[in-house]
Amino acid sequence: MVRRFLYVVAALIVLGLAAAFAYRLWGVEMMRMAMVPGESFRAQSAIGADAYRDDRMWLARPSLRRNPALWTPAGYRARTAPGGAAVFFLHPTSYLNRAHWNAPLDDREANERAALFLRAQASAFNEAGDIWAPRYRQATFGAFLTDKAAAEQALRLAYGDVLAAFDAFLAEAGPDRPIILAGHSQGALHLTRLLRDRVAGTPLAKRIVAAYVVGWPVSLVTDIGALGLPACTAPDQRGCILSWQSFAEPADPTLIREIYDRSTGFDGRPRRGTPMLCTNPLTGTMGGAAPATANLGTLFPNSAMSDATITPGRVPARCDDRGLLLIGAPPDVGPYTLPGNNYHVYDYSLFWANVRADAARRLAAR
Repeated sequence: MVRRFLYVVAALIVLGLAAAFAYRLWGVEMMRMAMVPGESFRAQSAIGADAYRDDRMWLARPSLRRNPALWTPAGYRARTAPGGAAVFFLHPTSYLNRAHWNAPLDDREANERAALFLRAQASAFNEAGDIWAPRYRQATFGAFLTDKAAAEQALRLAYGDVLAAFDAFLAEAGPDRPIILAGHSQGALHLTRLLRDRVAGTPLAKRIVAAYVVGWPVSLVTDIGALGLPACTAPDQRGCILSWQSFAEPADPTLIREIYDRSTGFDGRPRRGTPMLCTNPLTGTMGGAAPATANLGTLFPNSAMSDATITPGRVPARCDDRGLLLIGAPPDVGPYTLPGNNYHVYDYSLFWANVRADAARRLAAR
């Protein structure tokens, strides 16, 4: 299970580097030619919650014998005692093909990459409880590089699958079990919509231990009020949202901020100039700074990128005035980062042990 689990970093970041350099050298048209699908969007039938009774619709589920979310580095173990939280995890984009706007559910490469992400990210929650992570017809990587209507249609199709999977998850988890929601990148985007549509203003909100909306911006002005949960302001607070986006220094988040400033919040107002929610994962609170000594453990790959070990005390964290998480000098967690010192793919692995402790602490809080 451990072998080659960090290869996904190389695959996605090389692609991201190529896209970013193409943008700077030749402009957005070159990027679109290389990565945005040329076909028209294809409407597809909706998937119902009943379909998610099948183990084959899940990357991680308590009933699965081969569950990538159960991976842990040396010195840690997944939960073996019954109970704990029910964890619903939405993986980031793993479909890189421009052949289609949405990933086929049986796409082998996309599913293998998604499983690798679960080992590096969702595994942080396997002490707090059981993990469910659905396959879904995710929007392709190129959907985030264009304003074509097909891109939004692709995201809506993916979100429909997420809703069906969530309904199946709730039915299986039972009516009283505490719930942890988590996602990264595209998965975090879908998670914000899920919070708005299925959690805000409902009895379900009282069961949410925490929602980890990582690697996707949440505006403190135009978004947070629609999500049904407040931002986490204390390390032992339950029923709240955590979010961060990691950059080493000197950071150049120009591209991220340009996209953010062109977007519209959940309340219909523009996000331009509004601060993003920045949770410091080393403290579990909103904003502030913490030294590297507060970091309980970062995942570091070996030279062959075939395994990873956990090392404490290496990466600090502080939130800047716009809501980006700055981690000091670039840590050597692998050779692949995005331009501008963007450590997006490492958002979880930089703070893996702290995320693990955070989930356990909030679950134990009353």
